[in-house]
Amino acid sequence: MNTQTIIEIIGYVGSAIVLLSFLMTSVVKLRLVNSLGSLIFMTYALIIHSYPTALMNLCLVLINLRFLWKMRNTEKEYNIVKVNKDDAFLQYMIESYRDDILHWFPGVSFNFSSMNRAYVVCCKGTAAGIMIGEEHDGVMELLLDYSTPEYRDFSIGTFLLAKLPADGIKKLVYRGPTEYHEKYLTKIGFVKADDAYEKELV
Repeated sequence: MNTQTIIEIIGYVGSAIVLLSFLMTSVVKLRLVNSLGSLIFMTYALIIHSYPTALMNLCLVLINLRFLWKMRNTEKEYNIVKVNKDDAFLQYMIESYRDDILHWFPGVSFNFSSMNRAYVVCCKGTAAGIMIGEEHDGVMELLLDYSTPEYRDFSIGTFLLAKLPADGIKKLVYRGPTEYHEKYLTKIGFVKADDAYEKELV
């Protein structure tokens, strides 16, 4: 493989990563992946002495970093709304995000007939997440703990952990799919116990 071919591959890789970034549903992931692609394509542009292209990609990286910094340092204002299992908006949320829920919780059952606790988390009036569970004596078995793609940054979980004790929840237990959920559970303090993950709240 000669040098020219390697240079062209760098350009193609950079372009492909930039295009891939626009498939990301998470704004944070989009900007991170886009920055990586722009850096690679900037390198390619410098190698072939295309300085306007290099400058443009440098600006894209700086813009992405600015927005990532702003997002990291802007505290989200959440509100928690307690609903019942027949609530029309809760059912609408579940149906609207059914495919995404199935992706992140493979094999999850949508039979939530046993639930007696349900919460919708909103951010400035926009639905950002839902938590459904079966509670007995202060222990809530989680049936679903889902955040929409735009708010999938652990902040909703942290918010809920702080608010649930006021509603009598002392402990959370999760036994569902963990293929994509384990990192989140560990991040917010759940501990593996036999076939479940548990989190003491008080």
